[in-house]
Amino acid sequence: MKKDLLKGIRVLDITQAYSGPFCTMHLADHGAEVIKVESLAGEQSRYWPPYKNDYSGYYAYLNRNKKGIALDLKSPEGKEALERLIKVSDVVVENFKVGTFARLGFPYEHLKELNPRIIYASVSGYGLEGPLASRPSYDLVAQAESGLMSLTGRPEEDPTKVGPAVGDSISGTYLSLGIMMALFDRERTGEGARVDVAMLDCLFSFLEENVMHWTINHEVPKRTGNYALSGAPWDSFKAKDGQFVVACGTEALWQKFCDAVDHPEWKEDPNYLTIPDRFDHYLGDLRDKIEAYTLTKTLAELEDAFVSHGVPFGVVRNVPEVVESEQIARRNMLWKVFDPGFGEEIRMPGSPIKVQGESDDIRCAAPTVGQDNDQILTELAGFSADEVKAMREKGSIA
Repeated sequence: MKKDLLKGIRVLDITQAYSGPFCTMHLADHGAEVIKVESLAGEQSRYWPPYKNDYSGYYAYLNRNKKGIALDLKSPEGKEALERLIKVSDVVVENFKVGTFARLGFPYEHLKELNPRIIYASVSGYGLEGPLASRPSYDLVAQAESGLMSLTGRPEEDPTKVGPAVGDSISGTYLSLGIMMALFDRERTGEGARVDVAMLDCLFSFLEENVMHWTINHEVPKRTGNYALSGAPWDSFKAKDGQFVVACGTEALWQKFCDAVDHPEWKEDPNYLTIPDRFDHYLGDLRDKIEAYTLTKTLAELEDAFVSHGVPFGVVRNVPEVVESEQIARRNMLWKVFDPGFGEEIRMPGSPIKVQGESDDIRCAAPTVGQDNDQILTELAGFSADEVKAMREKGSIA
């Protein structure tokens, strides 16, 4: 029988956009009962493309496997409903601008009064402290402020952001990791915890050795495009029919690379003996020689040569090519679900976390606004059917 690792964990997901829903998506994918709490109008990603039948694929992806309720948290009834749900939950996740949730009447101290075992987790642009803490943020802002943007792109061009919103995805993933640590500690101590993750911190931690270039040698890291200091060659090159990358991070791989491109004499060239030597003679020399060779070959020919010699190689593929690839299919990285919002079956990225014996498929489509209000408010929050009806008539719930 397939198991769900987080079965029995209840999460209140008071998040929107990307970072927060991405965090709770991880938890929902592995069996947690995630209750998405939205405003009566629904969260902002419902209005982000791609659209079909006036419904958002962005929202559908990030909010699968969740239940949904819609509350007016500014109303007394909405606040009471949320308080009751906090009492019977394990985790509360929010990604408001710092201070907003407290101003709504839910500071951490109040959550602890309602439920001493609660894990209160938040993700924000800059975290709870510091001169920037109160500012709103999105991924683009975090990429700029963190230094990541200064390292992305070609040296002769302006900085550019990384394509997808990596600030959201990495902070959401770090937040889910922090929640799991807090839940593990609660098993030992019985105590809840406050988990605070900032997009800026996450991207700063993502800069690899670049921080150390400054702190150790006071060197300002610069953009290098697709080539890297950690190996040479470590870059993208053109073939007859497309573009590919190779990465040689060791001297042994360099030796194999020389054989793969039919230039064994490069192994003994004094300009290319070590990674620093090759990097010093890379632009305007070694790189041009390599691409002069690869332009005479097809991608299939180069793949055969590099793979047979054990050199890390990859074709620069577009999204449709990856989506329809055999590797993605074999890894079960495309999940299918009938989504009522679209009125048809859709496909979306699956979970990259594969655990032997655990379910590896989608359970349900993302909820419509307030989809599970009646069930959750009566079964978990303890309201009567008449009380729920009165709340709906008053406009406190969807």
